[in-house]
Amino acid sequence: MDAQMNAVIGYSAIALTKTSVGGESLLGNFFSDATLHEARKTYPDIDFAMPSTNGGLRNDLPLGAITLANVFELMPFENELIVFELNGSSVQSLMNMIAKSKGQPVSGITIKITDRKPVEVFINGKPFDPSKSYRVLTSDYIAGGGDDVNSFKNPVKSTIVGLKVRDALIQYIKEQQASGKKINSILDRRVTND
Repeated sequence: MDAQMNAVIGYSAIALTKTSVGGESLLGNFFSDATLHEARKTYPDIDFAMPSTNGGLRNDLPLGAITLANVFELMPFENELIVFELNGSSVQSLMNMIAKSKGQPVSGITIKITDRKPVEVFINGKPFDPSKSYRVLTSDYIAGGGDDVNSFKNPVKSTIVGLKVRDALIQYIKEQQASGKKINSILDRRVTND
C-alpha cells in the first residue's frame, strides 16, 4: 500500500497552493480546470464548473514530484462528479454565493465581485444570460448543500458523470505526465474582487 501511495504520477512546475489572491488560487484553478477537462470527455457541453469550495481543498500540491498520496491528501473524500442543468435563477444564486464568499474554485467562468456581489459574469466568454439554462459541473457533496451551497436544490436535471473527483485529478495528472507536460496553473483573474 505504501509503495502504491508513494508512486509518482506526475510533476508540477510550481507549488500549487490554496492561498487566495484576489479571489482565486493556483490550487483552486488547477482543481477546477482538471475536473472540468476530464468530465468534458464524456459531457462536452458542460458550461462551467465549481467542483469544490475553498474549504474542500484539503492540502496543497508540492513543486516537483506529485505522488498518489498527495492527491489523496488533497481530496480524501469519495465525492462523485455530477452535471446539473440549472435555470438562470439557480445560476444567479450560485454567483451570489461565490461573490458573498469573495470567490470559490471555478472553471469556464469569470466573475467580477464588488462589495460581495457579482457585478460582471461571463460563462464560456459570453455574458451570463439569466433567461438561459446552464450545465454546471460540481460534486455530490456541494450539490447536497455542503458548505452551505443551496443553488443545486432545484435543477432542471442532473446526470452523474461516473467519475470520482479524486479519480479525475489522478487521470489528469497522469495524462499530463504521459504527454511530457508538468502540472501548471496560473492566476488568470477568473475571479476578481474590487
